[in-house]
Parts: sequence; C-alpha cells; structure tokens
Amino acid sequence: MKKATRQQTKAHNSRLILKTIYDEGEISRADVARLTGLTRTTVSDAVAEMIKHGLVAEVGLGPSAGGKPPTLLSVVDDSRYLIGVDLAESEFRGAVINLRGEIKHRLSLPIHDCDGEAALALVYDLIDELVAVADSPILGIGIGTPGLMDARRGVVRDAVNLDWHDLPLGDLLEERYELPVYVANDSQVAALAECTFGDSKDVSNLILIKVGRGTGGGIVLNRQLYYGDGFGAGEIGHVTVVEDGELCRCGHYGCLETVTSSRAIVKRAQTIAENDPHSTLHQFATTPEEINTDVVLQAFEAGDEALQSVIAEVGYYLGIAVANLVGALNVRGIVIAGSVARFGQALLKPIVQEVRRRSLAALADETRIEITSLGPDIVILGAAALLLTQELGLP
Repeated sequence: MKKATRQQTKAHNSRLILKTIYDEGEISRADVARLTGLTRTTVSDAVAEMIKHGLVAEVGLGPSAGGKPPTLLSVVDDSRYLIGVDLAESEFRGAVINLRGEIKHRLSLPIHDCDGEAALALVYDLIDELVAVADSPILGIGIGTPGLMDARRGVVRDAVNLDWHDLPLGDLLEERYELPVYVANDSQVAALAECTFGDSKDVSNLILIKVGRGTGGGIVLNRQLYYGDGFGAGEIGHVTVVEDGELCRCGHYGCLETVTSSRAIVKRAQTIAENDPHSTLHQFATTPEEINTDVVLQAFEAGDEALQSVIAEVGYYLGIAVANLVGALNVRGIVIAGSVARFGQALLKPIVQEVRRRSLAALADETRIEITSLGPDIVILGAAALLLTQELGLP
C-alpha cells in the first residue's frame, strides 16, 4: 500500500474537520481537535481556509471552563447549494438545496411519456432553470434516475421506462455545466436520503423499497450504499412474481413492477372505471383516460371497495419481495417510499402480513417495516446527499 501524500493527508484532515463541525452544529476549535485527534495547529489552519472560502463561520462564544470563552464554529448552511434531480416519476423534478438538506427552490416538468433524446432534452431544461435561480455557488449536481446504472462512470446502462441504453449521462452533464455530477439509481439515492435526512439517521443497515412509476430497492450496509458487483443491487422490479403475467417493458412477463407500480395501479383503476358505472372514480375523473395516481388516491380515500382490493394486492406482491430480502440480508429496517407509499397503512398491512407469513419468525419479528416521512422529495434529497458525501465527505 502506498503511503498517503502530504496533499492527500491534508484533504483527509480537512474533510474530517468539516464533518465534525457539520455533525456538532456549533463547536470550538479545541473540541474539534479533541474529537478528531488532530493537533490544534492542523485544525486551526484547516478552519482558516474554510472561513476564507465562506464554508465555515465563527458564530459566537461558548461557555467558559475558567479561562477565556472559546469561539464557536459552524458550517454556513447556505454557503454552497446543491442541485438534486429526480427522473423516476411521471414528471422530472429538481431542487436547489442547501448543505443541511433545506430546499430553497423547486421545479417540476411533466414528461408526457417522452423518452430517448426528448427525455434528455427535458433534463437539460430542468437543470438550466435550477442553475439560473441558484444565488450561491453550486457544489455540483446529483441525479437519481430509474434503471440499471454504472454509478462509478455515471452511465445509465438500461432505463427501460426512459428508453435510455448506455447513456453517459454524467459526462454529458459535466460537459454542459462544468460542475461535478454524480448519478445513481433513484431507489439507491432514496435509501441514502433516508439515512441522511430521514428517520433512519442512526441506523447502520437499511433497505428502502421505492414504488412509483417503477419499483426498485436501495440497500445501505454499514452506512454505505451497496451497489452490487454490477451496480444492480436492489433491482427487484424486474424479478418475476406472476407466472405468465403481463408483459413488462423489460421484455419479461409478470415482473414485480407490472403489479405494483403506479402505472399498474392506474391501469387497473381505468379498467374498473370502464366496467363499473357506479365506481367512486367517476366522482374525480370524467373519463378513464383522466385517471392518474392522484385520482386513484382520492377515490381510494373515499372508500372505493374495488380500489381497496387493488392496493391490498399491491401490498401482497411487495410483501413477497420484502420477505425474500429479509431472508437474504437480515436487515431489520425496511422503509417503503415513492408515490404508491401514499396509500399508507392499507399498503403496509399486507406487506407486513406476507413478510411474517413467508419469513423465518425469528427474523420477521425483529424486522421493522414503515413508510418514509420524507415524502415526494426523497430522491431529490438523496441525490443531494450523494453529492455531499462525494464532494465534502458529509454528513
């Protein structure tokens, strides 16, 4: 193993110091040195550089231990902005976000079923507008995209819902915006968001199942995203769960995505509306073509019995997938996210039931399954968290 160069050591120490200040909120130089094990001179020199670049500021005095009160340091939350982008739903969504995950500006553009080059052009339009409204230096761009990714190279290997195949998205965006760009699967960055900004901050291992326009999973082990040997870890949406089922866009039949995604739910709701003139769906949409996920949710909350059965079946199939993950990985924290998670307990209950029915009791009893509190911003926040981790070593 090669010995670290002086520059590498300095960069490592600076990241460690910044992370300590970030985690503690407000802290003195002496306490930073104590927590990191670095010398006070090393800490002071690094902090001086951070203050010079506006990343850290002196924010007052701390309590005295008998002598001169220490000066407290804090990260300047708005000193840098991050651009987070979610390409996984029925509209492309993005936001300008500060270093604490606070959304300063958000934007969405409808996809209208465009794909290929048209979808890429829409990504450019979205990021162009976000860059234009950012009034602090931009640290970089984080992207959560559906499909199979090579996160190391920023290449979308196969995104069937967008008709992208071996698209060098990271390179294209870096060339256009001259900023660092990090691209990962949307479910994977959603898992990172849950561990960074959600209710699972103190959890070391986590599986997040994101169910929206597509269905996929993100796996965090020892607080690190687990990508798998081919970057496809968590690609559960294209595993067959229904023999001789419906044709999926990936070319297989009966994939989990064909019976759990928001598009699958909308398709079934449209069929219900066409066949039942008394369906509650007619109260919220004049024609079956007008039915979308929001309409389905409204009719569901109004008590439509047919939709209750649809959501229960979605939960049943997700429960099969989760049970297999519990048996394979024995991760005790499972989080459900995505637009379909809005169906709440009606979705969660059959998932839990199937996990208990199909898993070893000792494992199932220790598994906590819940719905994320981050809502529709989870991929945007996850893309920002990916950028924070790669560029600054935070949080």
